Amino acid sequence: MSYNMETKSFLTNLERVAEVRADVANAFSRIADILKQAETAGAKKSGQLGLDREIEDTQKASHNLRHGVFRLLVLGDMKRGKSTFLNALIGENILPSDVNPCTALLTVLRYGPEKKVTVYFKDGKSPQELDFKSFKQNYTIPPSEAKQLEQNQQQAFPDVDYAVLEYPLSLLQKGVEIVDSPGLNDTESRNELSLGYINNCHAILFVMRASQPCTLGERRYLENYIKGRGLSVFFLINAWDQVRESLIDPDDEEELQDSETRLRQVFKANLAEYCVVDGHDIYEERVFEISAIQALRRRIKDAIASLEGTGFPNFLGALNAFLTQERAVSELRQARTLARQTSTRVREAIERRIPLLDGDVKELKQRISSVEPEFKALTNIRDRFKDEIKQVRDSKARAIADSFRTYVLNLDKTFESDFLTYQPDIKFGDFIDKGKRENFEARFRQAFEQYINDKLSAWSLTAEQEMNGAFIQLAKSASQYGADYTKVTTKITEKLTGQRIHPGSNTLPEDSSPAWANWAMGLVSLATGNLAGAALMGAGFDWKNILLNMVAVIGISAAVSTVFGIILGPITLAMVGLGVGLFQADRARLEVVKVTKKELVKYLPQVADQQWQPIHDAVKECFDAYDREVTQRIDDDIKSRQAELDNLLGQKESHEINRVSELERLRKLEADISLEARNIETEYQDLLMAVG
Repeated sequence: MSYNMETKSFLTNLERVAEVRADVANAFSRIADILKQAETAGAKKSGQLGLDREIEDTQKASHNLRHGVFRLLVLGDMKRGKSTFLNALIGENILPSDVNPCTALLTVLRYGPEKKVTVYFKDGKSPQELDFKSFKQNYTIPPSEAKQLEQNQQQAFPDVDYAVLEYPLSLLQKGVEIVDSPGLNDTESRNELSLGYINNCHAILFVMRASQPCTLGERRYLENYIKGRGLSVFFLINAWDQVRESLIDPDDEEELQDSETRLRQVFKANLAEYCVVDGHDIYEERVFEISAIQALRRRIKDAIASLEGTGFPNFLGALNAFLTQERAVSELRQARTLARQTSTRVREAIERRIPLLDGDVKELKQRISSVEPEFKALTNIRDRFKDEIKQVRDSKARAIADSFRTYVLNLDKTFESDFLTYQPDIKFGDFIDKGKRENFEARFRQAFEQYINDKLSAWSLTAEQEMNGAFIQLAKSASQYGADYTKVTTKITEKLTGQRIHPGSNTLPEDSSPAWANWAMGLVSLATGNLAGAALMGAGFDWKNILLNMVAVIGISAAVSTVFGIILGPITLAMVGLGVGLFQADRARLEVVKVTKKELVKYLPQVADQQWQPIHDAVKECFDAYDREVTQRIDDDIKSRQAELDNLLGQKESHEINRVSELERLRKLEADISLEARNIETEYQDLLMAVG
């Protein structure tokens, strides 16, 4: 498989997806314009149809599709060749990838007509624009400095938020955005920043190195931040060509094969569990042996050079299939759903309006009065669903906060065995010499923060699973409430028109379900901008983004670290008193853990109690946000249906409606919206054929 063929296929598919996004965005824009014009005209004729929500949703969908990108997050320890890999991927030496410097900022690569770097700062400081050369000079650091910063728990550029690199490259122009993170063995606060992007990315590219297979740091991050979270991860084992170079006899093919086989076994033993999706083993589609430096060297000399033997062709093929056949199709399927339900809503409103064009004001008032019980029934359905949301909210908020308290209070039970894997080495005299003691305390503090962050991450996964189960339950309830709601609206239509409106033969369940129920069930995300990340059933409400970095935001890690700062003094004094520095290393490690546990236990109840309320409130806010959006959408639907009738009544009271011209206008509106919905359906089907 040649690089040229795979690259061409990938870029062709990306371009096709970009074209479809643009075409569908234009279709939604036309739908919004048609509806706005229809409502403006209706205000002077038989009255508006109450389509404000449809106008808003289709406008947002148009905007979000027009600006939609596939966002890839690059993760990995420092010095794994992340920047070299990215330079090889895009075909130019953009990011710092020399032997010595390390990228020290979280950097977003996106398309721009001109080469430009913008550095964004914290605390409202104005952004700084730089050329690429200045960016490399100012924002890279040598490994020795990075190591010192890590030991001192400091950031290289604490006042910088992130940088955006704009570049006129085909890959970026065709809808790919790349987030390049600092190394995962950077400071804990920087790690939180990198990991905070996870939920907003379509896929993670986890770069490893063949010469350092699955280090403790890598296993730590995979276990605590990736495992069990439903993330799409591609593992790139870089510098695979160096396996041959590490042999005593690089020309010994049998020795090379044996060495590569053993190395593959090590990686598979460590990575296999992260390559299972819905019970299917997709290891071969997620793990790739690459040589980024070879690929980069070839591409710098010749942009269209073959990269056969570098691993890039196979990786690009898998990434192509994932982005264009899975994620793009899912995105456009949601667009189709939104278009269909908009068309259904317009058709039903028109079918209600036409029979009511005839008849006098008195008759219309009687019909409107006859459906008042049904409108009360709609409000009742809303209130019942709201009550259920609140019940689930109160139950889960308390349960999750209680689970945190219990979890923290039980940390002491496994602390001795758990913390040993984090504790730094203890050398003779570490507690005798003041300078060595301060150095050890810094390393010990970092180890403790890693331990706490990992423990809290493990707990947060349990909390996520609890939340996920709760929203799945609410989605099922939304489906049932939506079905009840549809029965009532159908009855309203029958009483108003004296006719029964049958759904079309091609109508899907989500087409006839109320729009608010589809949103609550998670069938449409386009109107809310969630085109990347893990959302409720791939849907419009993304509770994970609301809860994202909950542990960091509410300051649990900071609170625990503060507590550790308090207890560090007594721990150091106790260790000096015990003469820990004179013990055998193993015994010294055990003594340190015992003393730390003794001091920690005193403060665990304080941490558990202090953080109970913030966690309770954070979880509660997730459900409140869901409740607010659901309620607003139901209220909008009820009000639009009432306004639809009131508008008609007002027009009848003010002047005689020209039935013939109004019938023509309404039928044209229905046909125009139906045509645009079919156009979106055609785009979706064509995309299936193009990338399938």
